[in-house]
Amino acid sequence: MALSCAFIPKWLDGKRQSDLKVLQILRILPSSPIFLRAVWVVYCDSTELYPWIICDVKQVRSQPKLIQRATDQAPDGVTKLEEDIHTVINQIHSLSSENENTRSFSIFSTGQGADLDPYFGVLGNVYAVFQPLLRERFFDDLPKTLVCILSGREDCGLEAELTKTVFLELGKPLLMSMSSLRAQTCTQVDDATDGESNSFLKDCLRMGESTAETLNSFQQTFLNILSSLPLSGNLMTAVSAMVDDAVKYISKFMATFLHVPMDYIKIALQFGIRVPSLKEETCEQGDLKQLIMWGINHNVSWSFGNSITDILLENFLASEQCTYPGPNCQNPPRFQRSIQEADTDNSQHILLQCNPPNLARLNDTLCAEILKGSREGSSTSVLTFCQALSSLNLMQIKQVWSNMCYVIQALVSPLVSRSSGCSVGETLPSPAVTSPLQTLPVPHSAPHRIAREAFNLKQLACNYENWLQDKVVDAVLVSLCSDNERELFVKQVCHNALLMRKLLSDQMNTWLYGYCANSSADPGYMMSQFCVYEEWIDKPSVPVDPSLLEFCMNLDGPRLTKLICEHNRLFMLLLSNPENMRFMPNCSNLGFPPSIPDPDSHMSDSCRYSEWHDVMQITTDVLSKCVLRDPRGFTKEVCSNNTFLNSLLRKKENFWLGSHCNTSLTFPPTEAPQPFSITDWCDYHTWGERRVDDSVVGLCWQHDKLAFQKNVCCKASVFEKLLEDPQNKWVKMVCADLKEIEEKEVLPQVCRYSEWTRPIIVDMTELAICAEIDPLNFTSKVCSNGTVLQNLLANQDNTWLIQHCANYSKSGVSPGGGGGQGGGVTGFNPAEQCQYSSWSVSLPDATLLTLCWEHDQTRFVSSICPNPSLLLFLSREPSSQWVSTMCATYTNFTSTNNTTTQPNICLAKKLVRQFNWTCSADFTSACRPGASQDMVLQMIVRCWVESLRSRVGDLLTPPVATMMEQAVSTTVVVLLALEEVQNTSLHVTENIRLSVLSSVVRYLERENNLDEKRVLLQCFGRVLTSLMQTARDVTSDEFFIIKEYFNIPLSSLRLVLSATHITTVRLILQYYSRNKDALQLPDMYLSTMVSVLFQTHLVKDGSLFPELAPLLAAATPADIHALPSLQNNTNVRETINRYLEHMSLDQRRAFGLWYNKVLPPSNITRGHQSLIRDTGNLIAYLPFHNFQHLSPAQLLDGLDVLQRNTLSPLQQEFIAQSLIGTYRNLTAQDFTRLGNLSCLADPKDLLVYKGTKAFSVIQEFIMNCTRERHSLPRHLTSSVLLNSTELNTPSSLSPNRLAELAHLLPSLGVTFLQGLTPSQLPAVLPALDSVPFSPAQATIIVDKLSSSNTLSTPGRLEALGSLVVGVKTEALLTLTSDKLLSSLPAMALHTPGFNPPQENAISTKLWGFPEVVSWLDDVEPLLHCTPLLSILPRTRQLVNNITTASTKPWNTQQAKAIYREVLATKPNLIMQDLLVSIIKRFSTDMMDTLRKIIIKDSHQFILLSRTKQELLVDKIVQRMGMYVGVFTEEEFRSLGIMATFVVDEVFVQLDRSFFTDNLDFLWGLCYSSSKMNIVARILQEPATFGTVQGWNQTTLSQVDRFLFFLPEEKLQEISLELMTIGRIEKLFMSQHQWELGDVGTHCLDKNERRRFFEKQQFVLQFFLGFLKINPLSPTPMVPTCEILHTTAPSAWTSNSLTSMSSSDFSNCLELMGQDLFLASYQRSQVIQRVKRSVISQLGGLAVELSLEELNALQLTDRRSITSMGAVSTWNNRQLAALFNAVLNSTKQSPSQLDSSALVAMGHIVCGAKTTEMKTFNAVEFSKAVLWLGHLRLSCSEEQLLALVGLLTHSLAFGLMSSWETDVFIEIGVLAAGISDMAMSALVKEQIEGITPMAISMIPPNKFAVGFHQQQISMFSYEQAAAVTDEQLAALSDVQRTALAMVLTPWEDRPVDFRGKSLGLALSHSPLCLMLGLLMFLIVQHCPDLICSGT
Repeated sequence: MALSCAFIPKWLDGKRQSDLKVLQILRILPSSPIFLRAVWVVYCDSTELYPWIICDVKQVRSQPKLIQRATDQAPDGVTKLEEDIHTVINQIHSLSSENENTRSFSIFSTGQGADLDPYFGVLGNVYAVFQPLLRERFFDDLPKTLVCILSGREDCGLEAELTKTVFLELGKPLLMSMSSLRAQTCTQVDDATDGESNSFLKDCLRMGESTAETLNSFQQTFLNILSSLPLSGNLMTAVSAMVDDAVKYISKFMATFLHVPMDYIKIALQFGIRVPSLKEETCEQGDLKQLIMWGINHNVSWSFGNSITDILLENFLASEQCTYPGPNCQNPPRFQRSIQEADTDNSQHILLQCNPPNLARLNDTLCAEILKGSREGSSTSVLTFCQALSSLNLMQIKQVWSNMCYVIQALVSPLVSRSSGCSVGETLPSPAVTSPLQTLPVPHSAPHRIAREAFNLKQLACNYENWLQDKVVDAVLVSLCSDNERELFVKQVCHNALLMRKLLSDQMNTWLYGYCANSSADPGYMMSQFCVYEEWIDKPSVPVDPSLLEFCMNLDGPRLTKLICEHNRLFMLLLSNPENMRFMPNCSNLGFPPSIPDPDSHMSDSCRYSEWHDVMQITTDVLSKCVLRDPRGFTKEVCSNNTFLNSLLRKKENFWLGSHCNTSLTFPPTEAPQPFSITDWCDYHTWGERRVDDSVVGLCWQHDKLAFQKNVCCKASVFEKLLEDPQNKWVKMVCADLKEIEEKEVLPQVCRYSEWTRPIIVDMTELAICAEIDPLNFTSKVCSNGTVLQNLLANQDNTWLIQHCANYSKSGVSPGGGGGQGGGVTGFNPAEQCQYSSWSVSLPDATLLTLCWEHDQTRFVSSICPNPSLLLFLSREPSSQWVSTMCATYTNFTSTNNTTTQPNICLAKKLVRQFNWTCSADFTSACRPGASQDMVLQMIVRCWVESLRSRVGDLLTPPVATMMEQAVSTTVVVLLALEEVQNTSLHVTENIRLSVLSSVVRYLERENNLDEKRVLLQCFGRVLTSLMQTARDVTSDEFFIIKEYFNIPLSSLRLVLSATHITTVRLILQYYSRNKDALQLPDMYLSTMVSVLFQTHLVKDGSLFPELAPLLAAATPADIHALPSLQNNTNVRETINRYLEHMSLDQRRAFGLWYNKVLPPSNITRGHQSLIRDTGNLIAYLPFHNFQHLSPAQLLDGLDVLQRNTLSPLQQEFIAQSLIGTYRNLTAQDFTRLGNLSCLADPKDLLVYKGTKAFSVIQEFIMNCTRERHSLPRHLTSSVLLNSTELNTPSSLSPNRLAELAHLLPSLGVTFLQGLTPSQLPAVLPALDSVPFSPAQATIIVDKLSSSNTLSTPGRLEALGSLVVGVKTEALLTLTSDKLLSSLPAMALHTPGFNPPQENAISTKLWGFPEVVSWLDDVEPLLHCTPLLSILPRTRQLVNNITTASTKPWNTQQAKAIYREVLATKPNLIMQDLLVSIIKRFSTDMMDTLRKIIIKDSHQFILLSRTKQELLVDKIVQRMGMYVGVFTEEEFRSLGIMATFVVDEVFVQLDRSFFTDNLDFLWGLCYSSSKMNIVARILQEPATFGTVQGWNQTTLSQVDRFLFFLPEEKLQEISLELMTIGRIEKLFMSQHQWELGDVGTHCLDKNERRRFFEKQQFVLQFFLGFLKINPLSPTPMVPTCEILHTTAPSAWTSNSLTSMSSSDFSNCLELMGQDLFLASYQRSQVIQRVKRSVISQLGGLAVELSLEELNALQLTDRRSITSMGAVSTWNNRQLAALFNAVLNSTKQSPSQLDSSALVAMGHIVCGAKTTEMKTFNAVEFSKAVLWLGHLRLSCSEEQLLALVGLLTHSLAFGLMSSWETDVFIEIGVLAAGISDMAMSALVKEQIEGITPMAISMIPPNKFAVGFHQQQISMFSYEQAAAVTDEQLAALSDVQRTALAMVLTPWEDRPVDFRGKSLGLALSHSPLCLMLGLLMFLIVQHCPDLICSGT
């Protein structure tokens, strides 16, 4: 090929330098003809820019490039066949080049004709040449030859050259023939189409008028023949058999014929349609073609049999022969919209591009299976074809595809390409893309240039800006633009209400409602523009379109449903359009209209007059509602309040209120309106006799449907009476629906006439139903069929059929009634005014139509009903749609009762019944008046196919069925491609939609491979969603697909959801909101789901947020923090406010932090007074540093909002102190609103109201707070509650008043309790059983109760509750076992419970009975304190009952004893050893697992020593890489309780904002001394609270107990005015509360606790004036007993304690005796005021008594003994005196002391002499040793040795050599008394049981002698760490080395205990401690390490 260009000289003057450059570039480009041609086409199609180029492509005939075969023959040896081939090729070339040397890119005009004779001659020669080739397997090699040709290779052979020449050069006649055919067949397109360019196929489907008339005539004849066929049973059987045979053989033939072509087509489609697949966990979104191809490749049964029928019927037998859009179209066609994004890759459209950039690989096609031999039945030619392709490289395969595509396009282009017209002489456009094949023949074109067409939909003129100016917008263009520019379309149309309204004015665009509703458009905007219900009501003459109603129901369903059900006018308006019935809600389940008083509530929430603070917020609607619902209350609270009434009257709209109030005050209303009663309104029994208001009729239909149907629809008199009112015409429609339901639902299930032909028994009830609701079919199929009748009469109950069938032909009455033809209304003459013939030209108005029907029924029916066209026009008008229904009813009736009238109009239904076909199709469209013949034929064909389908399964073999299914699926793919090419609708998508969805559902149900499911959902989710988007009400199949998203594995969920389209996401959320209870998704799944939606989809589309609402509770705080900036979106804020109550506190605070980003302090301070109410619940969760900027006015206005949320203690205190501290004139109502917040105010602010009405309210709430056990300062309770004169005389209080004060009795003290009389207490006992009394207080109450009733009284003991601590141990021992057992479970529920002597007494008594093994459930509360000696005799029985025993909370020694018995009984049970070597190999993941274990259950971590804690945390921190940078919140929270154990270098980098915002969380952690110092420095930094001098009350509330971390010099800088007694109390209470918690209990050691107490003592004494460091210090105060309880007696000076009043001193004596920090000098001064009669309250104070005083103590009961025995600071002489005092008081000898007495003695045991100890009862002592072994006894070595001797008694634990670990654990510190000789004989199991305290109490010399190095090496870390310095000094080097090995194991250095050590230092090894800790923690959390042996 050569290129020539003629240049016009004037263009070469240098002005167009760019053109010269183009030519220069062309000269240096490659000389490939294909490339030059492609470039040239670009310029040739741009002649507007380059007019100097003349584009002629001269065909320079080159000699054929014949590739010689590999042979040794000389040229003269060429065979005759080769010469003939050369000759034929030359002839073809000469024929092709004859008469022309140039060829254009357009086909020549068909009007010139063509001489085909030369072609026929050449074809003859070709045939002659091919004959010998055919015998040489030419056809077998043809696929290989074609592949070679198409690949562009030049070594294909001579036969290939001939084949190529024949195909290319002789293709021109074929194109000419097709062009001629097109010109002769197609008709000229009508001008009405505005010159639309259509394809040949589409134009040919549009027939001319004469052709259409002929076809209509043929259709009518065909229908007449079908109607007149005599269908006897034999004929039908014969025809059916013939059809079956035809189907069978034709299908088999088609399967055989299509087998090979289908393989080729399938391979071609697989190459061209690259199916998406997962690549690196992502994939591109596939379209519908790709989905179907994917399904074909994965054996998905698409089941397109029905769909292909519907597609063909829609296209070749359209329901209406019309051009759309056009005036003769009845209904607009439905264009199925699928989600095709604007950026969709065009390469997916196989027929749009012949040079696809991404062609599929060979391995992705059918060829892969064929080449592997895994596909059976493949033909040889296909195998050859695939083998040929496999020999090509990727570029050659692309060339094959491209060339074949061009060839097919050239052949198909005349059929599918568009043209501007279609007439003879029309030029046929060339293919859209020119083939690169050099020799492709292209006929000559007309001289003018035809512009190329845009086959891509994106090049359509979707100019939305011009649509507003255009008079009319083409509906087709609107639909196509919506398909292909979805995002832009939504933005330009759905978001433009003006344009939307213009487009919606065309009925063909009503689909826009659903389209925009399902898009990403803002639903709020669309609702505000179109769902304006007030306009609907104000304009009743404008009917509400069903599409609009559906649109609003989908977007605003709850609100619209409420309005419909509450407003009769709206209900009646919507119901006036019958098409709206399907959208009407069921109002039966809703409440009654608000205009009617609520029967359950006399006053609504709006009428809370006490909350009407802001007059401007009270609307007229609220006022009117309250006047109606609460007239008396409104008059009293509003009208009688002149100030408030005047403020309301300032609003102009409230002018009516003045006159109303004047009337109400003059004539007060008596009562509110009576409640609504549906039975009073809907008295149906009277409706037949009176006129009922139409609104009442509507109301009863809404709220009483069932009764309405029964009493109105089913009663003719009432029904007809209502229809007399024209406003009630809708009743006829709703009642008619009942019959329609019966026909559609009941008939098919009950009236199974086909089954009655067999001899079966049919129930009489079913027959009666069929006879009543289906009389026509019943009489024709039962009464007229003797066989059926006889079968039914076999049931004697059916004898009534004889009489019924005898009367079945009885005539009835026409539904038209007997209306005459004239007269009726004065002035109305039907003969003159009812001109029916003219109605086809001009439709009558609604009035004339109604009058003619009412007064001229006979002519009306006869003139209109037989006229389809007139009926069609009438049906289009809403006011005349009833005519079609009437005519259908009339026709059905006359055809049933009058054999002489015209036949049934519904021809389709008649023919289907006539042929006895089973058909599920909806006949509505085919049976409506005016239905076309095409519609009837469609219905007949569908029903025939449906009836045939049931038999096809038996006719076709599986291979044939499979092949036919593949052929149909492939056809659908091709049709989809044609739709894209033609930019038109072939009705493919809408017809295959349900089939695709159903097939996908079936695939998902049976597929078990989650990866395949994931591909389907991730790669095709978008197209599947588009198929589901025809309506908001998706089907069950569609929901099943959505449900599959919830079955995606968690590991893949993020990737799948990230790629999911926003519309699919909406459907997923819709499904979840409806089915979340049934789904039961795990929290991690929901969390991941929310995270993806927040981070991926919500960022793109903020309107998604309301739909995410049900999932908000699953969002993590991190996801919430990362939310996009939607804070100012009202809908988003309101959604969050609604769902906050369902979230955790962390989530709420996260939303608060998120909202805090747009609400800086300046906006808060400048905010309106209603800021809190305007913002809603969110504001309650702002960080406190912002929350504290709310003003008192804002807080008071928004108090209700704040109180309905969970406020932090800090916020509550701030609100209380801000409001009560600012306002001094608060009313009782204000304090009622504050509620329990009043308890947090400063006492001095509350005492201001003393003597006012408000103070009683304050007292009430303070009482509530104390009753609910809120932690309140005692100064507050004493000053507000306890400062009452009635409490001065306790005996005067009534039982009821005493019960009210029950929770305050501990605060009133022993003095008050002693003043109560025994007669007062029994009635109050139920209120006292859960009050936490001290032991002394409980003793007083129990003693008073016991005086009137003994403990043996049934129910008395358990009724005591927490008072049981006051019961004497001696009294418990007198009770029977039954009594104790029945009381134990109840008493165990209370705190405090039993004291140690009580526990010992009860447990030892009960375990003395053999039956105790069966009482385990009852004795479980005391198992932990049951002596081991009591358990040992029962171990065998416990093992026999191991199922129960294994579930009980045994202590360690008990569990070991039982387990030892288990091993003895079951020796195959072994314990797996957890080797240290395994723990050493802990990976990062395992360490992370350990971290999670500790966070989940931190108790075991808290129990570790401080060294172990710090070493473990250091190791975890190293793995987390936290040593560099800021210690972030995420890192801190990831460590949990361990966060404060990081090294100081890390902790000092703590994020300051996190520190400030989370102080309430940080208070609860454990801090070492160094960490306390760091916290103190952070508190004073400018980024936190700044210098101490600038702190205020709010600051102190935030700092809380951290204030004690400050050094003393900084504490003194705090303002004295801030540190009131109330503030100090709160600080002490906060610290005390922390100390009682699990963390505080184990955080500080003894020394740290002492130092911390000294800081507390300094704070109290400095700020209360005891330390005169500051001259402004206040005068020291004398504390009350209440204040001592909240602080501590030891924190006060001794003078202040002794200056207390007598009652306070007596009440707090027990508290002082229990204070461990009370100094000796303090005790000395306090003891001087003590009366000796209160021994049990003395506690530690008794240490200051002299020996004489101790000897004189009357320690008669064990309560007093317990009080003295608990003190550990006695000296030896005091102990001896006390022991003697016990013996003297109890009159007992040492041998008579039982176990409970020994437990009560505690430390006093060491006061016994050694000789006395040896006389102790060995068994009783062994039972007491569990308690005594926990005490650090001050016994001498000899005493301990004597006590150990008791334990070795044969009745106790026996010989020491037999002791196991459990005994050593039980005896505790007494192990220190073992002799050195016995100690040296201890083995490993015994040493393991020695407690660390016992180790530390062993004398140093004895320790060194008793433990040799091997024994020391057996120590645990805790035992080794307990070794004292004195003990260590007494050890030898070898013993020290052994001890060091326990503390520091050097793995790489062997230790020789026979010689010297290797000089190891005695220090702590981090590795040792780490591994020991890990072992400990793993054993604690891995109980499965105990397993059965083999």
